[in-house]
Amino acid sequence: MSIVATGVGSHSFVKYSAKAWEHGFSSTMTYMNDWFFIPFFMFGWLPILVYSKVRSIPEYFEKRFSPSARFLATILLLLYMIGYIGIGFLTLGKAVIPMLPEAFTLFGSDIEITLMRAIVVIAIITGIYITFGGQTAVIFTDLLQGFILLFAGLMLFAIGVSYVGGFDTFWNLLPQTWKLPLADFNQPSSFNFVGIFWQDAVAGSVGFLFMNQGLIMRFMACRNVNEGRKAAAVNILFILPISAIVVGNAGWIGKAISVASPDIVSPNISPDEIFVVVASIVTSPGIFGFVMAALTAALMSTVDTLINATAAVFINDVYRPAKKFLSKSASDTPDERRELRAARYTSIAITVLGVLAVLAFKNFPTVYEAHGYFHSTLTPPLVVAIFLGVFWKRFTPAAVITTFIGGVALMILGARYPEVLIAPFDHGIAMDPDRPYSYIRALYNTLVCVGVGVTVTFLSSFLERTAKHFSKQMIQGISVLTGVLFFAVLFNLFGLIVSVVFIIITLFFTALSTSYFIPFDEKKTIGYTSWTLKEAKEDFKGSDPNTIPGQIIPVSWEIRDMKQDEIRFSNSDMEKMSANPGDLVYLCDARGWLGGLKSIHSIYGEPHEDEGVVYMNEENAARGIFEEGKILKAEKEM
Repeated sequence: MSIVATGVGSHSFVKYSAKAWEHGFSSTMTYMNDWFFIPFFMFGWLPILVYSKVRSIPEYFEKRFSPSARFLATILLLLYMIGYIGIGFLTLGKAVIPMLPEAFTLFGSDIEITLMRAIVVIAIITGIYITFGGQTAVIFTDLLQGFILLFAGLMLFAIGVSYVGGFDTFWNLLPQTWKLPLADFNQPSSFNFVGIFWQDAVAGSVGFLFMNQGLIMRFMACRNVNEGRKAAAVNILFILPISAIVVGNAGWIGKAISVASPDIVSPNISPDEIFVVVASIVTSPGIFGFVMAALTAALMSTVDTLINATAAVFINDVYRPAKKFLSKSASDTPDERRELRAARYTSIAITVLGVLAVLAFKNFPTVYEAHGYFHSTLTPPLVVAIFLGVFWKRFTPAAVITTFIGGVALMILGARYPEVLIAPFDHGIAMDPDRPYSYIRALYNTLVCVGVGVTVTFLSSFLERTAKHFSKQMIQGISVLTGVLFFAVLFNLFGLIVSVVFIIITLFFTALSTSYFIPFDEKKTIGYTSWTLKEAKEDFKGSDPNTIPGQIIPVSWEIRDMKQDEIRFSNSDMEKMSANPGDLVYLCDARGWLGGLKSIHSIYGEPHEDEGVVYMNEENAARGIFEEGKILKAEKEM
């Protein structure tokens, strides 16, 4: 349920109700795209996340490619997550503004209520409990909010159908075109099948499944990969269809009311307002308040997770590496108090940046368009890099870094010259001068990133041979020139033709310099490109997994000065679990109602003689969020 709450944000209610109001049941297409890609997540990405022991997506890039790849991935991921937070704030601001007075009096002064002021208040309230509650508060509030938003959405549907006179009346009031499950292939330019697939499925759903640190944190708390797969399957097969009805039904009800009583719901109403308008019409004041509380809960369930996850990415991928770099003599053991304080300050900063991100989206006509533009613009480089990195062992560090730099340059150029660069991929969709190829932009951006990555990979041998003929000083000079050319494209200092030439040079120089400094060894990809659970376990352990059944045992725990990432049990406890050193172990808080929130995946170390006690280092204790004095539960993963 926590996973559902994270995926269903306030923008889901507002934007999908808007599309349901405009296009009927085909609006569910925009919400059901996870079906296409969930198998890749379940059988490719999830085992790697668990058994590679990465704590963040950028960390995966370092282990799979290089520290440079991690640095670039961190920048892109932080932009993505902050933008997502901004979308959430924008949505709730638009939802609550119609319910508020134009101004109020405070200490004798009249204060006008504006969209940005409402968003600031929302952000302050959200930020307070995130900053001081942490991940535990986030997950448990998400659990409650998940139940609330599903119940409220279904209740609104039932009340709305009853309001118009029953399901038969509701169905007959809808125009025939509103009853179709799929949109037309390429019409209209603002909502069509092909555009939805590239924007919402490839850029949106893949980005959410593979890049959303908040969602990934949920799955990593599962006891094993199989349990994570079960959660994903239940979510995609049962919860997702229900959620599609929950978030879209206000638009359908609104259309039926507008046909029967256009004086109650005007056909010219703003699509972003339809959810709040319908909820206020069909419900009593008390129920309306509950529904709006559900909307607020949905916003907070998504935003709180993202803020917390973004802070975690910053600590793990910016704070710790920077601290280690600036203080060479610093201990590898994290300072928990300092990191907690840094995480709280980071949460505050991210909340502020999320509010500022609203400024980039608030001028779009609808939340749906703003969200689509956001997906199309920010997700393709990371989506392509993760996909190719997971499912293609030959994908090189030079290829991924060139994808990030060259792909972004080509995306920027496409945004400036859509009628030249994006038009060849338009699938017959007419270009809207105000929002040129807003849907197909995702296709263009994805294709250029794939093209760059694949081309550089196939040229890897040539690039490595060529790089050997250059000195280190020459390569360093080429790297500086590459940066100059990239910024020339970024700031649009020249026209289309010159920019294209500069980008081609940038692509070649980036690939060449990366090939010089970061040699590729395919053996290092073991454990980070895996198709099966068995392979992932073998890569994790270094030998065949131990499949002998064993007991699940309660243990206490102590911090010991151990540098290895391992958990040490007593001889007798390992006999009970039928475990050997090097086997896989899942350790979690024994309180079942926590649902694996406080847990880690690790390996068995050499045994000791202190029965009923496990030894671990401070990093593992912090990673597992274990509480001093609390009993843990251990089991061997088979």
